[in-house]
Amino acid sequence: MAGDPGAVEAALKSRIGAILRSTSGNFLEMFDFFLFGFYATYIARAFFPSGNETTELLLTFGTFWLGALMRPLGAIVLGAYIDRIGRRKGLIITLAIMASGTVLIAFCPSYDTIGLAAPLIVLAGRLLQGFSAGVEIGGVSIYLFEIATPGRRGFYTSFQSASQQVAIMFAALIGYGLNAYLTKQQIGDFGWRIPFLIGCLIVPFIFFIRRSLQETQDFAKRTRHPTTREILTTVAANWRIVLLGMMLTTMTTVTFYMITVYTPTFGKNVLKLTETDSLIVTLFVAITNFIWLPVGGALSDAIGRKPVLLTISTLSLLTTYPALHWLVADPTFGKMLAVELWFSFFFGVYNGAMVVSLSEVVPAHVRASGFSLAYSLATALFGTATPMVSTYLIERTGDRAAPSYWLMAAAACGIVATLALFRGRPGVRRVPAHA
Repeated sequence: MAGDPGAVEAALKSRIGAILRSTSGNFLEMFDFFLFGFYATYIARAFFPSGNETTELLLTFGTFWLGALMRPLGAIVLGAYIDRIGRRKGLIITLAIMASGTVLIAFCPSYDTIGLAAPLIVLAGRLLQGFSAGVEIGGVSIYLFEIATPGRRGFYTSFQSASQQVAIMFAALIGYGLNAYLTKQQIGDFGWRIPFLIGCLIVPFIFFIRRSLQETQDFAKRTRHPTTREILTTVAANWRIVLLGMMLTTMTTVTFYMITVYTPTFGKNVLKLTETDSLIVTLFVAITNFIWLPVGGALSDAIGRKPVLLTISTLSLLTTYPALHWLVADPTFGKMLAVELWFSFFFGVYNGAMVVSLSEVVPAHVRASGFSLAYSLATALFGTATPMVSTYLIERTGDRAAPSYWLMAAAACGIVATLALFRGRPGVRRVPAHA
């Protein structure tokens, strides 16, 4: 059977189908997250009018960040559910919650129409999205980790984030089309809602394809699944792994939100380039992210996780400020593209190795919970705060290259976490079933 070409082809098609079905929710999550960042200026005017552009942006990015603070809670609650009930059922639940948040934001009337209720509704939508996202990435990563063929786990898990890059490409192309056919006033009045409405329309399709998702053999073959209490106790007992995992992930999340969600605002408001320039840069970033992610995963399969993680985080620490300083000294489309693609290289290769590394160090019976908690803490505390922190740093220092300090700090976290995790790796303490 192993040499039967038909069987090999069928197995390959089955795995590709599983990858597409599992990552579909990731697509929706990042599609909505990116839209919130790209249309932050318009969302600020619609829901947080104050008369001061910086204040409006800070309120908008603050709402974006508050939604992310729900991620750790979602990681704990939904992560325990996925570890107890199964990967398939859990991923369907997360999709339903995420879709609810998307609908709220897409159809919420403006501040001028319903007053204070408008920003509160938008916040509620972001909280729902954050709660769901807390385990969506972890659940999908663990699913891919468990269906991967031996020796290729880095390559397989890289497609969790690769699916998000497809969403960014799609969103950028929609934005490019809106800019081509609508005026800036029309986009501000109603055009910015169109991509969100498109997101609502694709929800039923994603539900349809995710319903056919099969449970992983790794989970199905277990004779006993831990209770919620046992899962939470084990995660708490392995707090050091969660903490180091959070630091390891910080490099990924800060870089990602810097080059995707914050890039459009940075290009328009700070560098004073056109919206079209920012969209084109973001589109190319998503394309190169998509390319570098499986490269990073496969490279970590070939030479090991540690060399990849250390090399990229060190490069980021040493080159981030010089690159941004060069860009802001004389902003041009070409310079912005070059710098963002350099950062895209950091993100793609590092993340390709990071996801599988985190999956390997978390205890198997609490993989979804432990992974999701570490990832969501990094995203909530550091990643999604990137647009807000970057805006604040520029305003406070007057240095348009100041966002580099935030990215350099994230790179330092990656170096420390890598050295700690791969120095004999911290012991994994498994709490007995009767605990």
